[in-house]
Amino acid sequence: MKNVYFLSDAHLGSWAIEHGRMHERRLVRFLDSIKHKAAAVYLLGDIFDFWYEYRYVVPRGYTRFLGKLSELTDLGVEVHFFTGNHDIWAYDYLERECGVTLHKQPLTTEIYGKIFFMAHGDGLGDPDKKFKALRAIFRNRLCQVMFSSLHPRWGLWFGMSWAKHSRLKHQQHEDPTYMGENREHLVLYTKEYIKTHPDVDFFIYGHRHIELDLQLTKKARMMILGDWISQFTYAVFDGEHMLLGEYVEGESEM
Repeated sequence: MKNVYFLSDAHLGSWAIEHGRMHERRLVRFLDSIKHKAAAVYLLGDIFDFWYEYRYVVPRGYTRFLGKLSELTDLGVEVHFFTGNHDIWAYDYLERECGVTLHKQPLTTEIYGKIFFMAHGDGLGDPDKKFKALRAIFRNRLCQVMFSSLHPRWGLWFGMSWAKHSRLKHQQHEDPTYMGENREHLVLYTKEYIKTHPDVDFFIYGHRHIELDLQLTKKARMMILGDWISQFTYAVFDGEHMLLGEYVEGESEM
């Protein structure tokens, strides 16, 4: 039985991350190290810092990463790509060219007899009205059509600049660490969700850039996956055990 892997929040291409090529290569080396051990890989959002597909144009770069995704799917590994709040605007390029399965909404699925609920995590229980408004604008089809009318030179520049500003703002003010069960929005959302969906075994999220493994009930366990900017964390399920790990180059990986 092969493993199933979960990771999120690499923010590839970010103008706020130094040594972007090394950043991409590290993720590619991890994917290469698991390619013969993996039945599936779930990428739970914000893999790119900004990704916008025009009909005939996609963002420059990412050739090593996109090539590795294509290699994985050519080997028969399922690759599931969830859109996050930074890469909402993925349409069909990744599916057509790299063979991934694209998810724009939370997914409930069975893996090795266990029920998983997976989502990037943005918009789930977060009361921030400004974030909700921006999220609604970014996901609005008319707004997307209007943005597509911009020349890619300016549209992609604007998107990358916006994403850089957002990342630097988070770095300056520091993303809050785990706020506790009674204040963490994803935990509160999940506790409410369990009340009407008691069959779920694992809830897996990204978005928060924290590493969290929390047993909510005797059955339900919740994980937040950290990130691939400074933590290089991932989860792995072998059909029996679910573990959080950190990729350290040169060490053997699960």
